[in-house]
Amino acid sequence: MKSGSSARKLLESGIIFAMMGFFTNAIFYVFQIVISRNFSNAPGEFGLATNMVTLIGLLGLPLTIATYTVTHYIARFHFSGDDARLHGLLAGCRTFLRNITIGGSIAAIILIEPISRFFHIPRSALTIIALVCVLANLWSSYFSALCQGLGWFKRLGLILFLAAVVRLLFGWPTTRIWPIAEWAVLASVAMMLPNLILFFWRHEFPRPGDTSVSPWNSEFVQFLIVSTAWAIGSYFFTQGDNLVSQRHFGEADRDAYASVERLAAALVTVTGPLLVVLFTHRSRRQHHTGSALGDQLKLLGLYTGVLVFGAVSLYFLRGFCLELFNRNTPEARGMIGRLAITMVFVGLLQAIATWSLASCWTKTLLLYGALGVGYWTLILVAGKTPALLLDIMPFAAGFAFLVMFIAWIATMRQQPPAEPVPAPETPPQP
Repeated sequence: MKSGSSARKLLESGIIFAMMGFFTNAIFYVFQIVISRNFSNAPGEFGLATNMVTLIGLLGLPLTIATYTVTHYIARFHFSGDDARLHGLLAGCRTFLRNITIGGSIAAIILIEPISRFFHIPRSALTIIALVCVLANLWSSYFSALCQGLGWFKRLGLILFLAAVVRLLFGWPTTRIWPIAEWAVLASVAMMLPNLILFFWRHEFPRPGDTSVSPWNSEFVQFLIVSTAWAIGSYFFTQGDNLVSQRHFGEADRDAYASVERLAAALVTVTGPLLVVLFTHRSRRQHHTGSALGDQLKLLGLYTGVLVFGAVSLYFLRGFCLELFNRNTPEARGMIGRLAITMVFVGLLQAIATWSLASCWTKTLLLYGALGVGYWTLILVAGKTPALLLDIMPFAAGFAFLVMFIAWIATMRQQPPAEPVPAPETPPQP
């Protein structure tokens, strides 16, 4: 009964969070549609705004790494039932996240100018806004780590939904009045405000009287290493092509590619909440085998099915979707198929990497990070036009997936067999 209850809770949590994620991402894409239309008479601004958000993600990689590292540890102790150590660990991890944020912000200040020159960012105001977004990500990363590690999927879903609404309500009128990329990027700062809602649950946060427990040990360092490999690989697989378009494409090509890329990227973002649940569940050491392994494989199968169904639907509805962006051209329609195939491979790569991350499979994650860097280097060097880029991406992503899938299967076979679950004791009859 306990195993069945665990499976039901896992699937229920995944389905609820995925449904909330679906509506949240729907609002995000309404935002993309709105600003695309608002920028119709401002060539290059839509692609520039999209690529600036990607550049902000590059500067925020240290926070992403820290978030997943902390999530793993919070989840581990949360499910262990050691509440005293959990509160101390939360206090210690808060200090860790703060230090990472300060260091990342200093690095961003130093690197923002040469990075902006390399990717041909035309205005200094955009680089200043990018720095503001990096600083604002402190709260976003910290709160995401708390929500994911403590299993607050409903709370996290609510916050993400409200963030999407705030972004839309801020970006819609501002880009209509001032159709420049700065206002679209500032909307990403405004969307951080709903994180303040978590202060209503502050009694569950680290309290001032809690004794800070340092998370630093050999296991934490190992997970920090694999989180770094995971974050680098995921970033370059999912967003690296935007940086390529910013460096190589002209204004018209950049706008067309950005609209198609936003549609194809929805395949990964809409299914992403299922991977968050998978990550938190598998981060529990005692749940790597047995019935819990079956639960995780079911969730992985559900993720794969939704991903493939979304890709097929996008291909057949490509004309309608591009019409929403007001960019329904033969060139854009021709891009959809290859980008959809690429994103299916990228989504499957992320699923394997997330599984490996929660399992602390160091070699598999280092391979994933290396493949991500290699993939981005290839498309950066060779993808100097949209046609060249789209000719390379599906094959490069497919090759990377094949390598990772073989590594995943090989590592799974090396894991110890599932331990038999003892039968419950029969209570004495009166």
